[in-house]
Amino acid sequence: MQRVKETLKTYFWLTLGTLLVVIGVYFFKFPNNFSTGGVTGISIILGHLLPSPVLSPGNLVLIINMALLIVGFVFVGREFGFKTVYCSMLMSLALSGLEIICPMAAPFTDQPLLELIYAILFPAVGSAILFNLKASTGGTDIVAMLIRKYTGLETGRALMVADVVIVLATALVFGIRTGLFATLGLLAKALVVDSVIESINLSKYFIIVTQKPDQLCDFVRDKLNRAATIWEGEGSYTHQKKYVLLVAMNRAQATQLRSYVKEIDPAAFILISNTSDIIGKGFRALN
Repeated sequence: MQRVKETLKTYFWLTLGTLLVVIGVYFFKFPNNFSTGGVTGISIILGHLLPSPVLSPGNLVLIINMALLIVGFVFVGREFGFKTVYCSMLMSLALSGLEIICPMAAPFTDQPLLELIYAILFPAVGSAILFNLKASTGGTDIVAMLIRKYTGLETGRALMVADVVIVLATALVFGIRTGLFATLGLLAKALVVDSVIESINLSKYFIIVTQKPDQLCDFVRDKLNRAATIWEGEGSYTHQKKYVLLVAMNRAQATQLRSYVKEIDPAAFILISNTSDIIGKGFRALN
């Protein structure tokens, strides 16, 4: 039962992340021709060059993603996860469905910079959720896997190469103004994705110098369901025996621990730091 709940929770977040990408792409990228890379960028360009109801940007995303999924299964193999298949298909079908249910003949506003912000924000947050769950919406990620497999080029650089080519094509097809907006979007997207991933994984770790280690450890273990490491120490000035606790937890638990330390040992010395990369039991596995 617990495994089923975890699976449902995972696919809830996968669905939410994918739909955020869809919102940003369909309502803000497509109408403004913001081709910031990826399959959606290719679809925007091809949709302009090959105007047809059948070859609309949404349908092109579906066609290209289907082709890339097949290529991924054939050439990448098991590295190509089911989560990515799910997200890729959901995104493709959602974009095609929105073209029927809610056609966009023009952008929402006449402010392209405002629209660019949302065209970056929604997909970046959605992609960050997916990347954090070791998934993606497929597309040029599959191309990057192939490039890495057969050339040894790092995935990040391979993706950047593919996206830069698409942005240059945007400038040639839609003009320098749209190309500059697409370039700005490409640069901003990477920064926002990294920031959101760090925020999602943000935790706190404490170093506490105290004379009441047992009470603190009991609280950490029984109330917060965490563990702590204890060292014996000595004050360099007073030469008084001290205990040093090291403990890591999420932000909500950190607030509780800070209040408890203040309550039972006002003289304690506390260092609290942010971290977005904790590896170990209760946090992330070492892959």
